[in-house]
Amino acid sequence: MSQRDNKQYTGFSKNLKRRIEAHNNGLNESTKSRLPLKLIYYEAYLSEKDARKREKFLKSGKGRELIRKQIADSIGGCSSIG
Repeated sequence: MSQRDNKQYTGFSKNLKRRIEAHNNGLNESTKSRLPLKLIYYEAYLSEKDARKREKFLKSGKGRELIRKQIADSIGGCSSIG
């Protein structure tokens, strides 16, 4: 989640730690203006195919709403998730 604009970012990576570091070091144009980012939720899959399928769903309207609700429920009902 962007700590600047409170909007979520959804992405795929084979190396989560490296991906977060790259984002927070400004190496990704798509999130460079929204730094810093904070990891608040992740899912892990054995299959890249399954992970990419889930990422595609989470970027859809229904997927974004599902993840917003799931995150809000887990952090005490925060309704400011963008």
